[in-house]
Amino acid sequence: MSSAPATAAIPGYLAGIWKAGPAHCQIRFSVRFLTVGTARGRFTGCDATIVTSGEPRGSELTATIDVASIDTGNEKRDTHLRSADYLDAERHPTMSYRSTGIRRSGDAWTVDGELTLHGVTRQVPLTVEVQGFGPGPSGGRQAVFSATARIDRRDFAVTARTDGGGVLVGNKVSISLVIQAVLHK
Repeated sequence: MSSAPATAAIPGYLAGIWKAGPAHCQIRFSVRFLTVGTARGRFTGCDATIVTSGEPRGSELTATIDVASIDTGNEKRDTHLRSADYLDAERHPTMSYRSTGIRRSGDAWTVDGELTLHGVTRQVPLTVEVQGFGPGPSGGRQAVFSATARIDRRDFAVTARTDGGGVLVGNKVSISLVIQAVLHK
């Protein structure tokens, strides 16, 4: 095992408080649909704060996602997904993520954390790739991260109710994120 500091492996790494609003959070998902296809979508409403410490393993991440901002490119489907049949956006208007630890996994990073969705909190690790730290397009400093995760919607009490009893939506949901955060402090 290398004794080199983890920050040496992240060019331009800088400790600070980084913020990303809806225009700079890409949250995408895909799930099997009708057992033969894949439905893809995104959430357009998100706020994230990343606090990087002098040692990356001491950093923290929090994010809040507006459930009603779901967008699959099909308004009828989106309205149904917002309903009590699935996400129940009226009773559970947001989902949130809070990191509980960060660790190195070979050449990648894993952010351990808690996802709260539909009123249920479960551990969901994110496999993270640091895209880089550098100057932002409007001046200042920017940090870009991508991440992936996979959840089982049933773990969060998100059912797939149908009138005919058939299964329309698969259980496994793949999630991908790209966060472009700007240094605030």
